[in-house]
Amino acid sequence: MQALYLLALEPVAESTSDPNSYGFRINRSTADAMGQVRACTSRRDSSRWVLEADIKGCFDHINHDWLENHVPMDREILRKWLKAGLIYKGQLQATEAGTPQGGIISPTLANVTLNGLERELIAHLGAKFGIAKAKKLKVNVVRYADDFVITGDSKEILENEVRPWVEAFLAVRGLHLSEAKTRITHIDEGFDFLGWNFRKYSGKLLIKPSKKNAQAFYRKVAETISGNKTVKQEDLVQLLNPMLRGWAQYHHPVSAKQTYSRMEHLIFRKLWRWSKRRHPQKSAVWVKQKYFHPVGARNWVFAVRTEREDGSWGLNELYQLSGTAIKRHTRIKGEFNPFDPKWEQYGETLRQGRMWEQMRYRKQWAALYLSQSGLCAHCGCALTDETGWHDHHLEYRMHGGTDALSNRALLHPHCHRQVHAGKLVVTKPVLS
Repeated sequence: MQALYLLALEPVAESTSDPNSYGFRINRSTADAMGQVRACTSRRDSSRWVLEADIKGCFDHINHDWLENHVPMDREILRKWLKAGLIYKGQLQATEAGTPQGGIISPTLANVTLNGLERELIAHLGAKFGIAKAKKLKVNVVRYADDFVITGDSKEILENEVRPWVEAFLAVRGLHLSEAKTRITHIDEGFDFLGWNFRKYSGKLLIKPSKKNAQAFYRKVAETISGNKTVKQEDLVQLLNPMLRGWAQYHHPVSAKQTYSRMEHLIFRKLWRWSKRRHPQKSAVWVKQKYFHPVGARNWVFAVRTEREDGSWGLNELYQLSGTAIKRHTRIKGEFNPFDPKWEQYGETLRQGRMWEQMRYRKQWAALYLSQSGLCAHCGCALTDETGWHDHHLEYRMHGGTDALSNRALLHPHCHRQVHAGKLVVTKPVLS
């Protein structure tokens, strides 16, 4: 039932969301939030001070009365969800505050609760100081779920104007800032946000994986290695590779090369101890030859010989963190609304650009190209590298269309614009 109500509530929540709110929203991610923080702090004349804010137990303390009065849905149904309670260690516990525990609608309810933090703060400053002076204060809000940072041109404006207003905004909703985790920091000292450290060195902003994030990741990897002392090498590689790949891909939009190299060194030392422990009577040379192999120009690669599907033999190697390409993330436009028809073409282009690096989607586009005989589904002319192409949804996703190949067709970029501008109907080409 929550899923059904979420289908109706999500478009409303999107239309009232702040431009720079990125958590639990369609096509938005932590990388978009990072990109916005970079945009607000990277220039020499950018904001110099940052309010690092953390809401104390956000999902557990939202005021039920406020939710019932402000969430645009059936109040009786919402009240039943909020008051349903939860079972902990076999006992039913009442819920006097907070959103439904584990419910799929909880993130959207939390977003509805915090919507307005950015817009209303900017409006408040404009009303108090005037629009021109308010802009010079360089106050910007970037929020991901219940974590947010607010930039400002001076410590005084954040301490005396912004923080008291934010505390009052949250108090109405039953929320409070965590005193231990909320502080005001100069950009030259740096601050952590969403697993990254933002800091200026001699006026240049560098974004790196935070020490806390790197330490937590290493502990997870080390525990996995220590907890699997007797498994086959191939199984250990299969356990570690998704962890390494996921962590590396998360940090690939920032300056992470140094951190990657340091992490590889630590993991290598852990794997060497794992290997040596299995053969205490063997020499180091024997252990190296068994568990570590040369791959291209690299030596000491933790890998195991495996038989491929075609019968040939190859190496199943540990994922190389330092081999992850660093690529700047293209930030989403703050005004983008995936449920507004005027943003449909932008959404499709954004999705295509972000998915191009994934092999699964390249295979899908290859299948579409072949199914259309290499021709545009609108004008019938050839699709080439020079013309380019866009991935078009025959039934718009905001109207319920799916990502299935049967609902997609390739168009020239200019044909794509014509289709959207003229609201033209495109039909799936049929192979002759």
